[in-house]
Amino acid sequence: MEFFRNTNIDFLGKKWYFLSFSLIFSVAGILSMLFWHGIPLGVDFSGGTIVTVKFTHPPNDGKIRADLDHAGLHDFKLQRLGQAANNELLIALQEKETSEAALDKGKNTIIGALESAPDSTRKDLNNSSYQTVLDSLVAKDPLHFGSDSQQKYQPIAQQVMSIRDRDHGGALASFDELNAVGGPVLQALQQDFYLSDFSVRNVDIVGPQVGKQLQTQAKLAILYSLIGMLVYLWFRFELIYGVAAVVACFHDTLITVGAFSLTNQEMSLTVIAAILTLVGYSMNDTIVVFDRIRENVKLLRRENLADIVNKSINQTLSRTILTSGLTFLTVLSLYVFGGEVLRGFSFALVIGILIGTYSSIAVAAPMLVAYQEWRVRRKGVQVQAATLPSAKREKVRAR
Repeated sequence: MEFFRNTNIDFLGKKWYFLSFSLIFSVAGILSMLFWHGIPLGVDFSGGTIVTVKFTHPPNDGKIRADLDHAGLHDFKLQRLGQAANNELLIALQEKETSEAALDKGKNTIIGALESAPDSTRKDLNNSSYQTVLDSLVAKDPLHFGSDSQQKYQPIAQQVMSIRDRDHGGALASFDELNAVGGPVLQALQQDFYLSDFSVRNVDIVGPQVGKQLQTQAKLAILYSLIGMLVYLWFRFELIYGVAAVVACFHDTLITVGAFSLTNQEMSLTVIAAILTLVGYSMNDTIVVFDRIRENVKLLRRENLADIVNKSINQTLSRTILTSGLTFLTVLSLYVFGGEVLRGFSFALVIGILIGTYSSIAVAAPMLVAYQEWRVRRKGVQVQAATLPSAKREKVRAR
């Protein structure tokens, strides 16, 4: 299947427009990283605590911010998860302390700030574990199982946790939702537990030292991938092909990271995975163009290199649009429908697919032609200087 046949677009004739486009976005990203937003690092790299909370009602962001601020937490971020009807919120707390105990304290402070009216005499059922519920039922023994209570109450405790977590998303709004467990058990639970209006679904804690290590490893992963691509293309084609492809990949990475800085979106481990993915994708697209250029150089020896490169790009244009277009539609769907958890990952891929496809045509190919033309001019000057008298030869070399 082909979208275009026998196209004759002068891509190299528009190289200055491409260069202007690349300069504008690259410089804007660099300025943002240096002077405006910097590189927004998520908890994965900076260290801290991420608490995922499920509410029994639509959360009031303003009240939650005020409660956290009143509890002494000022450097935090709130983010909605999934659809609004899910009533889920992500609270990210940036921690500068280096001890895991301090980070755990931050988690407990978040939970304490969300509890508007904690009951010191009873436990919170929405944030209690299976073992806590089981121990309470065994101690109360509302069904009078006696010596077999430990074993008999295990399925009942599991039923309570199943109703809470599977049927109500982890947060019970009322004890009436537990009617299926029976009256005596329900009364015993009401005596030992109360219901808060939220449930902590997940807690991730990353120490600052681990965050710094992840920063270093992420940078090395990108660097090693670029070096590996350079060496591969050096052996498969020529060194200039590898250099042009790596420059194009670096260009793609720079613009993608710049886009995160300009939009002030956090960089996480999943974003690094997306950047490594787009490095490979961009390189693959560049290799397809370079491979066609190499074939046409052998077949069209008498033609100008710029014309050969233009013809090669036009010959691979249909394939590029098909593969890149389908991939772009997939990652765009992921960005639109994937939710907040995949937002950074999908955003990086959306930008990366567009820029990666563009750079194969507008950065790598013109750089290859510019180098080859420079080498021909340099060789011509050297030949000319060799045929002149010694005095004139020195003058040519001085130029």
